[in-house]
Amino acid sequence: MTASNRVMFKGMLLAATILASPLIAAAPIPAVAQIAITLSVQTAPPMLPVYAQPPMPGAGYIWTPGYWHWSQRVGYYWVPGTWVLPPSVGMLWTPPYWGWDNGAYVFHAGYWGPQVGYYGGINYGYGYGGTGYEGGRWDGGNFDYNRTVNNFGSVPATHVYEQTVTAGNSSRVSYAGGASGLKAAPTEVERSAEHDQHVPVTQQQTKHVAAAVRTPVLAASRNKGRPAIAATSRPAQFKGPGVVRAQPAGAGERAASPPVQRRPAAQNAAPRAAPAREPAAEPAREQRPEQRPER
Repeated sequence: MTASNRVMFKGMLLAATILASPLIAAAPIPAVAQIAITLSVQTAPPMLPVYAQPPMPGAGYIWTPGYWHWSQRVGYYWVPGTWVLPPSVGMLWTPPYWGWDNGAYVFHAGYWGPQVGYYGGINYGYGYGGTGYEGGRWDGGNFDYNRTVNNFGSVPATHVYEQTVTAGNSSRVSYAGGASGLKAAPTEVERSAEHDQHVPVTQQQTKHVAAAVRTPVLAASRNKGRPAIAATSRPAQFKGPGVVRAQPAGAGERAASPPVQRRPAAQNAAPRAAPAREPAAEPAREQRPEQRPER
């Protein structure tokens, strides 16, 4: 199994902090110097594991589904699904995905933006059924949660609605394109999202990925596609309450209604303050990548 890293540098007129992470391929942001890292691997990523969503740790958190990532040292490893604070009001998460391209599986990084972009048609579950996000929506400065797909745990559900969730497919395939991958083409909304200003992963997410690659049981070579830590309530916290294991493949659909604790909604709750934006941290790279022209 081999991998090649392609690094693309974009110099802009104004100097600024470089935003980078193990999983981000940032879209152009005006007047910001950036670095984008693309992973290209010769072997297909494993099937997606089935798991229950852990309880939300607090108001304002948004669910980000788990996915397979790649490290030159350990190969494919599972990044557990987790709840994170968005970088600012109005931001939604577009999950990363793998796609077949010119004889290799290429990693497309996740990002934050005003609308959810294309993520390969992959059914990650819990609102991410292959297109868009049906787990919640912004209403001014408040994030309203869809009661049918969110596990509130002990957190009071003050801004909720109830809407049936539909998945684009029931497949557990974790990549798009090629002979065996998913065949979902981008929608008009997803194409439009490509031109939005994107925000890289937060510092919480960077720490979460770094913790995952250092956790041996998350390596696909060890867990055979069923990680012992499939999801966790808080980023980078892989022990204690809020950690869930992967279930057998036939245990149920991720896109179906999860075992949530339903609580009465407070219709006229006071609006919450906007979550503070966390600065992105630049992680150490595992190897010196090749420099190639941007594709």
